[in-house]
Amino acid sequence: MISEAPPFWWRKADWRAWLLSPLSFVYGRVAGYRMLKGKRHAVAVPVVCVGNFTVGGAGKTPTALTLARAAKAKGLKPGFLSRGYGGLLDVTTVVDPDHHRAADVGDEPLLLAREALTVISRRRTAGADRLVKEGADIIIMDDGFQSARLVIDYALVVIDTVRGIGNGHIVPGGPVRAPLRRQMACLSAILKVGNGNAADKLVRQAARAGKTVFVATLEPRDSADLAGVRVMAFAGIADPAKFYRTLESLGAEIVAHRAFGDHQLLSEDEIAELLDYSAEHGLTLVTTSKDFVRLKGAHGRASDLIARSRVVEVEMAFDDRHAPAAILDRAIEACRTRRLRASAKAPV
Repeated sequence: MISEAPPFWWRKADWRAWLLSPLSFVYGRVAGYRMLKGKRHAVAVPVVCVGNFTVGGAGKTPTALTLARAAKAKGLKPGFLSRGYGGLLDVTTVVDPDHHRAADVGDEPLLLAREALTVISRRRTAGADRLVKEGADIIIMDDGFQSARLVIDYALVVIDTVRGIGNGHIVPGGPVRAPLRRQMACLSAILKVGNGNAADKLVRQAARAGKTVFVATLEPRDSADLAGVRVMAFAGIADPAKFYRTLESLGAEIVAHRAFGDHQLLSEDEIAELLDYSAEHGLTLVTTSKDFVRLKGAHGRASDLIARSRVVEVEMAFDDRHAPAAILDRAIEACRTRRLRASAKAPV
């Protein structure tokens, strides 16, 4: 599946957003209803959901990875729950990073599975049950804030401070997934990522509503010694410009770049163009960890692209280094409280 948001979503609302506003209204009513209505499935372990207000990347996966590392530091066994995509989407599947390909399970689940137990399932309720069966002490959902039918003990919503919520319109007129008032009522905390000001209004709104606001930045895990290096950058992520900014912060000179659709599997022609152009102009190929895992197991010249590409991995660095542990503690306490209430209501 390729997910590419229209560019007009990320600019001031124009005639296209307003033309689509009737559809946005209907979509928003349905999405908002789903968030508050209907019975939710409860599991016996804490569930932390890492979501965002909008379609597209805000840093959910790096945040989920940081929380998993904090869980392991506490002696817990975290389990990631993802909807995934690909050939195995219709089957609840434990992801094996040494066996599965991105075409089978998706790129993000492969990244998550390198860190901890990961399950993909179209039905997140079934996926959560499978994680509990596999021995997970705490479940970290990558996405699903607006749509999961699970009881969530802690909902952390990530917002990018450069793109914010784009034009502010609901899908399909803009990138917002559900009415903001409804989303704000359901979240536990906001994670403000970066040093921009596009999220300031929402952050102030959350603070007035008594919601916790965390602050973090995406930082390279390894500088990869790119200072002064002439590079050809390629990325198939929701916001390639974010990757380019990271490279520039490392001192790389971006001579050429190629942006592909989010989650896009590269064709033979696209791979050949990257290899041939970079060789002709003496450029170092640089990409993201998501793009790198998508290349593994691919045919043709994909192995050459793997060998010639340098990967810049990023991690979510919280301003308060104790914040990830605090988030987990609050989720654990919320789970304990709901289980006690459920036991009190159970017939004797």
